This record gives sequence, C-alpha cells and structure tokens, in this order.
Amino acid sequence: MNILVGMSGGVDSSTAALLLKEQGHNVIGVTMAIWGKDGVYKEIQEKLNKLQTRKTHGACLGPDEKEDIEAARKVCKEIGIEFHVFDCAKQYENIVLNNFKKEYLDGRTPNPCIWCNSLIKFDVLPKLAKLNGIEFDYFATGHYAKIERVNEQFLLKRGISKNKDQSYFLYRLTQEQLSKIMLPLGEYSKDEIREIAKKYGLTVADKPDSQDFYEGDYNELLGIKELEGNIVDSTGKILGKHKGIWNFTIGQRKGLGISSTEPLYVIELKKDTNEVVVGIKKDTFNDKLIATKLNWISGICPAEEFSCYAKIRSTQQPTEVLIKQIDENNIEVYFKDMQNSISPGQSIVLYQDDIVLGGGIIDKVIN
Repeated sequence: MNILVGMSGGVDSSTAALLLKEQGHNVIGVTMAIWGKDGVYKEIQEKLNKLQTRKTHGACLGPDEKEDIEAARKVCKEIGIEFHVFDCAKQYENIVLNNFKKEYLDGRTPNPCIWCNSLIKFDVLPKLAKLNGIEFDYFATGHYAKIERVNEQFLLKRGISKNKDQSYFLYRLTQEQLSKIMLPLGEYSKDEIREIAKKYGLTVADKPDSQDFYEGDYNELLGIKELEGNIVDSTGKILGKHKGIWNFTIGQRKGLGISSTEPLYVIELKKDTNEVVVGIKKDTFNDKLIATKLNWISGICPAEEFSCYAKIRSTQQPTEVLIKQIDENNIEVYFKDMQNSISPGQSIVLYQDDIVLGGGIIDKVIN
C-alpha cells in the first residue's frame, strides 16, 4: 500500500515511517510548514527574528521550524523514502491561531493542538498532498493511540502506554478520517520507539519531544494592547490590578502581583467586567461543567444519560463521570470526585474503558 506519513522531524513520526517501510509499504514522508512565508503573521515573525538570543526550538510553531523540516528531510533520506513539504500557514492562521486569539481574549484557555490535529494535520495536509498529485491509501502519524474496525465502525482507542497515550488530542476525528488513518505506534511505549530508532541508526533517536505549540510569550501571538482591570475576590473586593485577563489561567498562583495571608489562585476570568477573580485553594475545585462543540467518534451521542470516564487535561488518568445530554450541541458532566482548576476553553474527552467516545470544549463550570 501507499502510505503518506506526517513527519514532524521528531523520533515518533520518523519511527512510524520506518516501521511502515519495514512492513513492506511504499511510504511517502510529508511535512506541513505553518510558520509561513507569504506575509502570514509577518509582524510576529519580524519581531522574533530580531531576538537572536531567543530560541523556540521544541515548539510546533516558531522560527526554528526550518530546522525541524530539515531534520524530517534528513531522516526520510536515511529511511529511503520520498519527502515533500506543503505550506499550511494560511490555513493554520485562519483555523488555529484565530481561534486561539479569540478564546484567550474571551478569558478562556484553548488547546491549539486539538484543532490543529483534526482540521490541519489530518485534513488540510493530506488534502494538499492529493491536490499535488501524491497518491496514497492511508495517512499515518506518530501518535500513541490505536484505531480498530468493528463491523462498519472505526474505534479510536488509547495507546498501550498509558503515560504516553495521545488519544486525548485526537477526539475530534470523524469516522471518515479514521477510515483512512494508520497509527503504528499505538502498541509501543516511548522507550521502545527510541530503541527501535537507535537500532536503525536514525539521527533523531535522542531528539527531545516538543513541549508546547509555542514557547514564547503568548502576547506576541495575540498582538493586542494592555487593558487594565481589577483583580477581585469572590465578594468583588478589589485586591489589585491586571493588564489583561488573557495573561492569566484558571488555577494560576504565581505572578498575581497581590499579597495575602494565604495563597491565592485564579478561579474565574470575567470578560464582561474585565476582572480576574481569585480565591483560596478550595475554591479551585468543582465537580460539574457544561461542554459544547461536541464530537462523537461514532457520529451520535451514546445516550441521553450515561456513565463513563473523562479527562479534562491530557496528562490525567480518566475519572468517573455521569453525562446528561442537554441537546445535540451540549452536555452536562458530573464528576464522581472534585476536579482541580477546570478551565473553560480546554477539552473534556470521554472514554469507555480504552475506547474514546468523543468529547467537547468546556464551556462553563457549574457551581
């Protein structure tokens, strides 16, 4: 089969391509360029390019992207496969960065990787490859997750390595997308993948993982002026000033610029009043939320009311929840145990055992 592999220049995608090649497939490597070259977010680029001491290596978005592209090109040569680069910068700006900016200005905390995966990496990139005459049967990546077909349904499942599982980032994929995707690393641990890469002498075998989509100050991407407002407690008492609610995240403790007899944490960001609300540790815990912009892997909500497991951040283990459907676009989620720092804008992903049911964007916390 002809398999197109999304290459990032890291060890995971490189080893995925290697494994598929060893299985006898005709493998083609492809990389998406998202930093841009045609004036997309040009002002940000010019500003960062002047900061010679500043390095953003290890992030998905940044001026060091060309190094990752060259690393991907080099490893494709080592494996002995074709390599292509497609400019996805304009689509990335329109879909991912614009959403990122809007969410932060609304006092929410988005996860750009969620939108990038479903709408850019698994959609725009393979479509551009086809438009440019590259024929392939499946699109593959180095994500640690699994896809299984049961009758006519495709299931997205957690990777076998629970501490590396990346199914959380893929919950917005559709049945159509899953039918044309291969995830060859789902049965491996990270250590095993590095050992395979070393065994075959890949130059990226010891390359560190990328840690964030952008390592710089997020204000550089937002490109807006300061907007002074009040930092208040839950009663509305003014405790200090801030220069923009987008500079804060739910659960944040450090950098508040106010003094107190006990530690204070950000518990709410109010766009309408331009206020940062703070409270003590116990105020950061909640057990109910409403999620919107839902995506169900099967195509439909499992039931009007059902129990399952959920993650509100990629690194946590799934926890027990009760789901109640409000309508086709919204659900209420009730946690068995209190959750710390539930952040509107982030994703909640739902699981039944190792199967990803789907998920949505956290819209609000219910007190």
